[in-house]
Amino acid sequence: MERRKAIKAGSGLGLLGVLAVLGLVPGSAWAGVGRAALEAGNLSDAFDALGVSIPENSELITLTLPDVAENGAVVPVTVESSLAHIEQISILVDKNINVLAANFVIPKGVAGFITTRIKIGQTAIVVALVKADGKFYRASKTVQVTQGGCSA
Repeated sequence: MERRKAIKAGSGLGLLGVLAVLGLVPGSAWAGVGRAALEAGNLSDAFDALGVSIPENSELITLTLPDVAENGAVVPVTVESSLAHIEQISILVDKNINVLAANFVIPKGVAGFITTRIKIGQTAIVVALVKADGKFYRASKTVQVTQGGCSA
């Protein structure tokens, strides 16, 4: 059964790739943010590009990641929120070359929970930015990195 699921997933991705090459997939299907957010070099620029003025700290957001990352190339991150009507969850790393590490557009009716792995180049503050009901909230945590995961 697992093999069949893998073949189905691979076929779907292959079809999406062919459609993209033919120009039949709109650019917005690839990312929920603009190029400016993806290329932002600091938190302030990333917030501006995402349309955030000053996000409120929220106790309703749980950001889980290790205190010390031995390998910054693969740092597991989980963001969970009990805020109502979550629209977007972004993960930012203040000292990375590109601050926006991940962005997820959350469909209506889906729980505010994501888990992924990100790269962290050096000891930095990781920010979970959650958009709910058109307003932005945040939670942050400092992560010490012993071996950096980003190169210039």
